[in-house]
Amino acid sequence: MHRAMNDQDLLRYSRHILLNEFGVEAQQALSDSRALVIGAGGLGSAALLYLATAGVAHISVADGDVVDMTNLQRQIIHREDTIGVNKAESAAQRIGEINSNVNVNIIAERLAGAALEHHAAEADVILDCSDNFATRHAINRASVKVRKPLVSGAGIRFEGQITSFDPRIDDAACYHCLFPEQSDAEEERCAVMGVFAPLVGIIGAMQAAEAIRLLTGIGDVLTGRLLMLDARDMTWQSVRYRRDSDCTVCSRSRSPTIKEKDYATT
Repeated sequence: MHRAMNDQDLLRYSRHILLNEFGVEAQQALSDSRALVIGAGGLGSAALLYLATAGVAHISVADGDVVDMTNLQRQIIHREDTIGVNKAESAAQRIGEINSNVNVNIIAERLAGAALEHHAAEADVILDCSDNFATRHAINRASVKVRKPLVSGAGIRFEGQITSFDPRIDDAACYHCLFPEQSDAEEERCAVMGVFAPLVGIIGAMQAAEAIRLLTGIGDVLTGRLLMLDARDMTWQSVRYRRDSDCTVCSRSRSPTIKEKDYATT
């Protein structure tokens, strides 16, 4: 729903508006946009905070988990007084304290099948802030199905990565092209492997930046380019990739489907 910015909005977002590449038009675009953030953990915490403070006025956040003490080491959107609260609800509370103009749609459950596709279709951009391969592939299938851009981030131990996929672009790759789904893939989870706290903040903030650039058309986004960070020495690597013409998800000769077993966990 379009809402013209008022004087308070112009003051709040003045440091965006002062940017020559941004201006009132880009800020208004954010106010009119809808973002779907799947996962309100380490990545989602930073992404959600920056989307909200930047002025994305409609944010859906999906997470079926509850806040626990071990989350507070890196999941900066949550607080001690929200331990035991659903993460999507906890995140919405914090967003409301920071920017009361943001309309937060709380999805306090694991998105599955048709529901995942439905929420993806309603969004202008999807942020995958989950922490396992099954979830990422399910989100990717939904993104391709409804032709909505997807910003994918990941972080474990000291290693993070980020890229974007845009199925609106002819011959654009999808997540499955880059990381083919394997039933025997070994999962690496924070609970077992550990994670350097600022790492997920860095990647999550970059996911927000990438989503904002997709929504406003500013700069060249990361489609076709994977950035990888080693936080032990703060070195970055950039790898280019292309669509797999035989990809079972995004091949133009096939129609991707959302399976009932597809789900999104965080």
